[in-house]
Amino acid sequence: MNNSIVIKAAEQFVGDGSDISIAPIGNGLINHTYKVENNIDKTAVVLQALNTNVFKKPEDIASNYKELYQFLQSHANGSRIPAPIIASNGELIWKDADENNWRATEFINDSFSPTTAVDEHSAFTVAKSFASFTKSLSQLDIHLLKEIIPNFHNLSFRYSQFEEAIKNASQDRLLKSTHIIAELRQRKKLVDFFELTQNSKDYPTRVMHHDCKITNILFDKNTGSVICPVDLDTVMPGKFFSDLGDMIRSMTCTVDENSIAWEDINIRADFYKAILSGYLEGIGDIFTEEEKKNIHYSGLILIYMQSLRFIADNLNNDVYYKITYPEQNLSRAMNQLLLLEKLEAFLEKEYSFSAY
Repeated sequence: MNNSIVIKAAEQFVGDGSDISIAPIGNGLINHTYKVENNIDKTAVVLQALNTNVFKKPEDIASNYKELYQFLQSHANGSRIPAPIIASNGELIWKDADENNWRATEFINDSFSPTTAVDEHSAFTVAKSFASFTKSLSQLDIHLLKEIIPNFHNLSFRYSQFEEAIKNASQDRLLKSTHIIAELRQRKKLVDFFELTQNSKDYPTRVMHHDCKITNILFDKNTGSVICPVDLDTVMPGKFFSDLGDMIRSMTCTVDENSIAWEDINIRADFYKAILSGYLEGIGDIFTEEEKKNIHYSGLILIYMQSLRFIADNLNNDVYYKITYPEQNLSRAMNQLLLLEKLEAFLEKEYSFSAY
């Protein structure tokens, strides 16, 4: 991002002619993020240029953030998020001459975000934090929140994309994907369960974060305690499995989703149990009996969904996920399928649970 553009944007939130310092922060892959500090009084804000290729309606992100902040401010439940900063135009979004959409929030001093959950205690803490976030917003009118990324965790939609990709794929890509396609089709009962949850009072629509990783939790540098979740762009209505399932998918595997060391792919049992325990403690008594009964669907649905998305992109000639070598999306789909198989076996052994 051009430095003069960043300076101009910063001035919209901290004042023209301010004596300020600007430095990039974080390692996010979507938005450009900066710390803007007033060199006189040392107050600071987090400034972001929103990626409108991903977030088509920046005004909806601002609207959701305002609703979340105002609700948490007016309810003494101990939860918080960084305060939004109003721009010079009186709005939460400021658009520059190049049509970049900027917003700013309070910078919380003496805070940090770890890069990985290194042990089961970290996994427990992350899961509890995101669950507590959902619980703290359980009385917010869900209809006030916009759907930021339509169909983001809509398994029926992802399965339809998968089948459509099969119809349109080249013969070469189809032949190489035969095993994965067959295995994913055999698990369509997960789609059936997903559809059961959509219009049932037993599975309420809740405020979900939709990007649950430890880098999106702020911790206090002095005490090590959790301050609050951040990176709230994808906060929107969702079902019980979204956040928990994503944490299981991303934190319990022994390798990451790009690994092709097939024999090394497994479920870390201690992490799974810690994530589940932390989430249930954080969510408290707001879960229904059906949500608790079917909680193990969470990881299955999200891992299955990701495998569907990777193989569909491979069949569509790699138009969505960036690749660094040919057939990387095919490998990613296999990685997630193997992880799904490992989770199925783990749940059967540890919890006598089967989704099929």
